[in-house]
Amino acid sequence: MKKINRNKTSKPLNKVVVFIIVALSLLMTTVDTTIVATALETLQKDLNTTVNWIGWTLTAYSFGFVLMLPLSAKLSQQYGPKRIFMLSVITFTLTSWLCGLANHVYILIVLRVIQAVGAAGITPSVTAIIVDHFGNSRDRAVSLFGSIFPIGVMLGPVFGGLIVIYWTWPWIFFVNVPIGIIAVAMGAYFIPKDLPEKIKPKEKMDKTGVIWLALGILASMFAATYLGEKNAKLLSWIFVSLVILAFFGFIMFFKHINKVKEPFINPRFIYGRGFGTVNFLNVLFGGTTMGVIALVPLYAANRYGLNALNSGTLLIAQGAASVILSTIMTMLLRKTGYKLPLFLGCTIIMIGTALLAVNPMFGISPYIWLMSSTFLIGIGMGTISPPARNAGLQLAPEESATIAALRSLGLQLGSIISVAVVTAIIATANNPGEIQAHVYIGIAVVFLTCIPSIRFVPEHKGSW
Repeated sequence: MKKINRNKTSKPLNKVVVFIIVALSLLMTTVDTTIVATALETLQKDLNTTVNWIGWTLTAYSFGFVLMLPLSAKLSQQYGPKRIFMLSVITFTLTSWLCGLANHVYILIVLRVIQAVGAAGITPSVTAIIVDHFGNSRDRAVSLFGSIFPIGVMLGPVFGGLIVIYWTWPWIFFVNVPIGIIAVAMGAYFIPKDLPEKIKPKEKMDKTGVIWLALGILASMFAATYLGEKNAKLLSWIFVSLVILAFFGFIMFFKHINKVKEPFINPRFIYGRGFGTVNFLNVLFGGTTMGVIALVPLYAANRYGLNALNSGTLLIAQGAASVILSTIMTMLLRKTGYKLPLFLGCTIIMIGTALLAVNPMFGISPYIWLMSSTFLIGIGMGTISPPARNAGLQLAPEESATIAALRSLGLQLGSIISVAVVTAIIATANNPGEIQAHVYIGIAVVFLTCIPSIRFVPEHKGSW
């Protein structure tokens, strides 16, 4: 069997340095998803625009990110993950600089879409780089990715608040530039060249599949966005039309990929044996849980009257727990396998979600009660992250970019849709805090009923 990195002219692989490079890139894009949210009010005033338009700076980023994820995975296979990684970081860094220079909200929205295109290419490409070059330690390196995302989610609001208070809003984008330059410079030198046998340049791009998938994703995201607006109605012609269009796009996509020789995404990786269960768990216990956490500050304010500062700090406990448990599980995963930590983590997430809805007991203050609940959810998320990442990759390492993209796509769609549905439910409620508590109970029940599906996850112990 041929060894990885057998090219005698290549530099010795420094796994630690390579991981730091890709981790910096992932952290940069993760921080960006939350740092902008803290500056929306300032952006609205300085760009002299409305709340709706400034909100599109977040929505446009989500659209660009989700649409580009599966496409970037395909490009990584055709042109090599290192090339796509470098191009993605350059795109993200350059557009971050241009975003800081934008003087009109329309320009900023367009730039945010392009920025998201760069961000979307990073996760699939770095996963492929790790899988191709890290040998027996690739499972642990991939698992550690799970600790980077919650760090970014925690740091974003902190940096954003400090920048808005003590500096000017363009620096929420400029802060990415030096990080991106360092990642590009170090990546060009330290990341190994792409393995020729891994690249599939002769494969034609399935443009029809791309179009149908884009239609389904765009329509579903527009529907979710509309549902999150005030006074949105489930039976309105706008929402119904978007839902029908989304179903049509997805149905045509699945019909198409099942009949063509070289589909955009092999249907096996979506609902094939093992993959279907893993993707389902990623959407439900990954994406939906992200939505649950994202709405905790709103819930704390509506139900218990906590101020913005206290409401925001509730997420620190969740993020810290997720980082710690993800790191611990990375070390233990080869012994435990996938099913046990998935079962424990999903159960803990279910309990934490249910406790959010319960009135504080034993004389505990609402703030401590909510923080304890989010801490539990963080423990659960950190516990399931390594097995959820490895379970799919282990089945087809040669398709690591596509599998990583599908996981990220599932997380994003699950989060976006859950937030849209919950906000639509509480938008017209006389007591939104109480209604949101009932929604959390409903989500916990759904989690409980779906935990048995973990038995269908393909089991594996040791490295792969």
